[in-house]
Amino acid sequence: MKYKSVFDIIGPVMIGPSSSHTAGAARIGRVARNLFGRVPKWAKISFYGSFAETYKGHGTDVAIVGGLLDFDTFDERIINSLELAKKQGLEIEFFAETAIPDHPNTAKILIGDEEGEMELVGISIGGGKIEITELNGFKLRLSGHHPAILVVHNDRFGAIAAVSNILSKYKINIGHMEVSRKEVGQMALMVIEVDHNIEEPVLQEIGQLPNITQVARVVD
Repeated sequence: MKYKSVFDIIGPVMIGPSSSHTAGAARIGRVARNLFGRVPKWAKISFYGSFAETYKGHGTDVAIVGGLLDFDTFDERIINSLELAKKQGLEIEFFAETAIPDHPNTAKILIGDEEGEMELVGISIGGGKIEITELNGFKLRLSGHHPAILVVHNDRFGAIAAVSNILSKYKINIGHMEVSRKEVGQMALMVIEVDHNIEEPVLQEIGQLPNITQVARVVD
């Protein structure tokens, strides 16, 4: 189990009814929004397992869209998120999938606009806690409960050390870090959870390093 206190079991302050199906979904949506960096123009949201069976009754649909609009779990605007998304020009499609997922509370979010697209898979593991398990085809494990940066880079010698050196220079402590790649020598992804939010100038400095192609952050 991944609970550290009774408050993880009770769940966060939230718009109900379910910490797993509502609060967790809102957090998955909000992480997607953070990583995309802006309100998307369209979103295709696929629900699997228990999410697919109960998403309307438990408000999983309005919660995940609320997250895409950057609403926190306790934001009362979540209740009206579908209408608010429509007013902002965000077109939403929902799909109840029949495929059996690795985790019963699984959502896949494909979002985009005229500048690009992003695909993210997240699971709600209970008590409002989540994990992001896939991003644009990369396997990863991101809790969404700590500030983090995601660095897309060419799989080259020294790339990881160069990023770590910049974080060290600014006295930013790394709490968790993992790297995934699709093929040796091709594109790779660093996921780095840190102790506090990283300011934009630090991100820009990382983005200017050799072999770094993209930097995004998840704020606390």
